[in-house]
Amino acid sequence: MASCTLSTLPVISNPTNSSSPTLPWRLNPHNLATSLFGRKLSIRPLSSRRFVSKHRPAIATVLCSLPTLKPERASSEKTPKWSARAIKSFAMAELEARKLKYPSTGTEALLMGILVEGTSIAAKFLRANGITLFKIREETVKLLGRSDMYYFSPEHPPLTEPAQRALDWAVDEKLKSGESGEITTTYLLLGIWSEKDSAGYKILASLGFDDQKAKELAKSMNEDIVLSHK
Repeated sequence: MASCTLSTLPVISNPTNSSSPTLPWRLNPHNLATSLFGRKLSIRPLSSRRFVSKHRPAIATVLCSLPTLKPERASSEKTPKWSARAIKSFAMAELEARKLKYPSTGTEALLMGILVEGTSIAAKFLRANGITLFKIREETVKLLGRSDMYYFSPEHPPLTEPAQRALDWAVDEKLKSGESGEITTTYLLLGIWSEKDSAGYKILASLGFDDQKAKELAKSMNEDIVLSHK
């Protein structure tokens, strides 16, 4: 399609001052016209308010609980609550799934979320055993492949069935333990390990995690790290 450019050279009027070294007359900013149409243009100083960003403030989605296949738990006061670190790990898992452009949040994404959050006992245990975020990402791509580069993952990629079972396993185990307190990220990690056919289990196993390490980690299932603000 052809295009053209219109010149809008100013027509100088009011030749009353010749003090400018480059122009023979001083331009009156309130009396300019286009050379093509001869219409006057009104030029006014821009208010500084014009440069104020009009972007709406970012709205953060705050999660108070994690998904469950047992609806009775959502409204039950007896159901233990997830810890703040576990909830943040879940939110980071969704983000990791979106980064990889996956259509759902699987156990492999839950693993990455635990390490992205990074401050829980589970995350520290994984790193102490050489299981890092970079390695899990690498193994994930090897196992599941890369998604279509033009695919856009949903804002909240739905959980795969193994990932959902891992969450429900964590809640069940917390209830069985009879311990008070919140469901820690350690429960989440061991829930992933309970899904033997899941991508998360296979990735953990390929990086050296085994039943012995799971038993060692289980000793701190009901503990959480208290951050010092000193």
